[in-house]
Amino acid sequence: MSTVTQDAIPSDTDTDNATGAELHAEPAKHTPREGAFGNATHLQCRECQHQVTLGPFYACPECFGPLEVAYAFPAVTREEIEAGPRNIWRYKALLPVPDDIETSRNTEPGFTRLLRAHNLGAELGIDHLWVKDDSTNPTNSFKDRVVACALSAAIELDAKVFACPSTGNLANAVAAAGARAGIKTVVFIPSNLEHPKQVNSAIFTDSLVAVNGNYDDVNKLASEIAGEEEGWAFVNVNVRPYYAEGSKTLGYEIAEQLGWRLPDQIVIPVASGSQLTKVHKSFQELIKLGLVEDKPYKVFGAQASGCSPVSVAYKAGTDAIRPVKPDTIAKSLAIGNPADGIYVLDICRETGGAVEDITDDEVRDGIVLLARTEGIFTETAGGTTVGVLKKLVESGQLDTSLETVVINTGHGLKTLDSVSDRVSAAATIEPSYAAFQATGLGA
Repeated sequence: MSTVTQDAIPSDTDTDNATGAELHAEPAKHTPREGAFGNATHLQCRECQHQVTLGPFYACPECFGPLEVAYAFPAVTREEIEAGPRNIWRYKALLPVPDDIETSRNTEPGFTRLLRAHNLGAELGIDHLWVKDDSTNPTNSFKDRVVACALSAAIELDAKVFACPSTGNLANAVAAAGARAGIKTVVFIPSNLEHPKQVNSAIFTDSLVAVNGNYDDVNKLASEIAGEEEGWAFVNVNVRPYYAEGSKTLGYEIAEQLGWRLPDQIVIPVASGSQLTKVHKSFQELIKLGLVEDKPYKVFGAQASGCSPVSVAYKAGTDAIRPVKPDTIAKSLAIGNPADGIYVLDICRETGGAVEDITDDEVRDGIVLLARTEGIFTETAGGTTVGVLKKLVESGQLDTSLETVVINTGHGLKTLDSVSDRVSAAATIEPSYAAFQATGLGA
């Protein structure tokens, strides 16, 4: 495994090649081609609504609030979408990507399976339960969706390096997408990240950087590099507005796979909170475009108790989200200062949902429960979501008579250690029928 330590990255004082260019603050030096961002018209501040020209910007110049992509959508029909490819580009008219995106070299993620979870539903007493299983994406997590959109923006903005700070899944997706597109990648991760996730990145790139610190430390370093190094596209920093839009495809797919209707309830894991906000945005866009019937739905957020600042704020009835130092096995959710936490609170409260958290033992129980009922091996984030689903039922916060979707964001092979002491062979026997009979496993 090729790993570059933090010491190998030039410091502020020895960055001889640094130009001081700040992608997020200075005017773009490269003019994107016409239609580079599809039907997107501008970036708009989510706080003060200030509008910014499309470019490598992520913070509002007026109030430093987060920027979000705004569109002038054309008339889009279900038939046009259904005639598209079986990946996220079937929704290209609703994304900040060019009309010829299908000709680009990308990993073509999306259109993952939506499984009717009869057994899990029966176990939990939920009448109509579905699992949206994003572990079947190219690098086995939902991050392939957001990275595909970020890669398109990076190429259109003439970036020379494709990069990210990550808790694992994002690093996997960025490294793979960069390899596929033929663009240099550098990915930054906490040095204590699960070994399989490190391998899953290093196999695609020789520039995996392990940083001694938690995700928030890694993210801070990435922001500093983005401000100092010219031509770097950090997918979740300076091209974040485009990157985040990729999560909308999860919501589009769920609605289409349900027969062009919205679920009554949906449970979504919360790290930065971006995925939850974008799924909600996708539902609202489908309603406005007349592609689904306008109806109420509840959004629930799921966190692990060892990193649950949004859940804590929700239960306290406050908007003040206090950053925490993560201490949980659910490392892909271990963001102690979630950027979109306040928006998660707003959406969950406005829709009548909630934000809940569970212990690490309950996370492990959730992984085993999903595997033993539906044959889906999820990573710790999925275990968190399933565990929270169970807790929401037991506490009466979730209506078991309503149609519910739970999102699985990644594959369990990435976090084997979390459950390796929970499961083992039922017996070790000699190769004889008598020995088998002695196990009591016969019919």
